[in-house]
Amino acid sequence: MTNQTLQTEFEFTLPKGYVDDEGTLHKEGRMRLATAADEIQPLNNPRVQSNSSYLTIVLLARTVTELGSLDTVDENVIQSLFVSDLEYLQVMYERVNNSGLNAVDTACPECGEPFTVEVETGAHVTDATDDGILTTESDVSLDDADGVRDISTVSETPQEDPEPIAEDAEPGNPAE
Repeated sequence: MTNQTLQTEFEFTLPKGYVDDEGTLHKEGRMRLATAADEIQPLNNPRVQSNSSYLTIVLLARTVTELGSLDTVDENVIQSLFVSDLEYLQVMYERVNNSGLNAVDTACPECGEPFTVEVETGAHVTDATDDGILTTESDVSLDDADGVRDISTVSETPQEDPEPIAEDAEPGNPAE
């Protein structure tokens, strides 16, 4: 028998971050694996029944366990996220709940050799099983991941650098 453990929580860093009512920016958080109840119970929610798009909000509010220094992460927090942060969490939710890993397939930019890398740590995933148990190379650092590309999203045209985020952002979501 092996002493491998199932990873049930995954750390993340939001691209932009949530700005609370006091103007504090919250970017780092944790998401847990969803349970069957997490996916079934929201179907009884009247808001989900009247607008199926709201299911995403409810699912993420149930599975995002931490966000910065917030006491709780609820539906109000999730629906106040910037669109890019909501999309980031949606993709992460699908990735960790379908494969049990927060990893993407990539390729070496020099030799083209495909491999899998853990999103938050940059660790090279050396062994992943169908039940979500993974082994990573412990000597891989984030610096080693420089130049690694997610081959599922590479385009032929160069991408513009994103706009810098203002440190003194206004509280809340500007769309409200």
